[in-house]
Amino acid sequence: MKKNHLFWILTILITLASIFYQRATGPTYPLKGEATIGKETIKYKLLRSYGGPDNAEISIDEPSGRLNGTFTFKRYKSHDDWTSVEMQHQGGKLVAYIPHQPPAGKVMYEISLTDGINAVKITEEPVVLRFKGNVPAAILIPHILMMFLAMLFSTRAGIEAIAKGENTLRLAIITILLLIGGGLIFGPIVQKYAFGEYWTGWPLKGILNFGDMTDNKTAIAVFGWVFAIIMLFRNKEKRGWALVAAIIMLLVYLVPHSMFGSEIDHTAIKQ
Repeated sequence: MKKNHLFWILTILITLASIFYQRATGPTYPLKGEATIGKETIKYKLLRSYGGPDNAEISIDEPSGRLNGTFTFKRYKSHDDWTSVEMQHQGGKLVAYIPHQPPAGKVMYEISLTDGINAVKITEEPVVLRFKGNVPAAILIPHILMMFLAMLFSTRAGIEAIAKGENTLRLAIITILLLIGGGLIFGPIVQKYAFGEYWTGWPLKGILNFGDMTDNKTAIAVFGWVFAIIMLFRNKEKRGWALVAAIIMLLVYLVPHSMFGSEIDHTAIKQ
C-alpha cells in the first residue's frame, strides 16, 4: 500500500475518533443511562437540546404500566420555584412536557419513579435542556460538512508535516478555506438561526467575558492556521508550524461541542 494511502487512512481514523468523542461528551446530546427500581431496570435517553416550535417532550420507556413518574422542572439560572407534574402513560412510555422557551433558554429537570413501594430518582443531578431555533438544512448541512472536512484536511496537513511532505502548504490552504467557510461564514448563520446572534464569543461579550466556547474554538483554530500558513509562505521548510496548527485544531475538537454555549441568565433580567 502506498504511503499516501496509509496517511489518508490514519487521517480518517483520527478525524472520526475526534468526532465520536465530541458526540459522546457534548452537553447537548441525549443523556443515556439506566435506573433500577425494585426488580425492574429502566433504560432512558433524556433530551438535552430541543429545536422544535412547541413544548419539548420528555419520555422514558415503561411498557409494563406498573410505574408512575413525577417530572420536576424549573428554568435554569432563575429564581423560579420547582414545578412538579405527574407523568402520563402514553404508548408504553411515561411522558411529560417542558414549556417552550425562547432560543438559548434552558430548563433543568428531574424524573422520579415509583412502583408503589420503591422510589428512585433516575439521575443524580438535574438534566439541563437548551432550546434553540430551527436551522434550515441548507445552512446546517454545509456548515457540518465543511467543519468535518476542515478537521480532515487539518489532520492530513499535520501528518504531511511530520513526513516532511511537499504538499503541506497546499493542504494547509485547503484547511483554512474550509475552516473559514464552515466556521466563519456558515457557523455564524447557524448561530443566528439557533440562538438569535451571529457571534457570541470573545470579545463581543466584553474583554473579560469569553462568551460562547464554540465560537472561541473556531477563532482559535482559524488564528492557528492563518499563522501557520504565513510562516509556510515565508519558508516552506517550516512545516512544524502546520503540525502545531493541526494539534491546536485537534485540541479544539476535543473540547465538547456547545460547552459553555449561549444561554439566558434569568437572574440577570430585570423583572
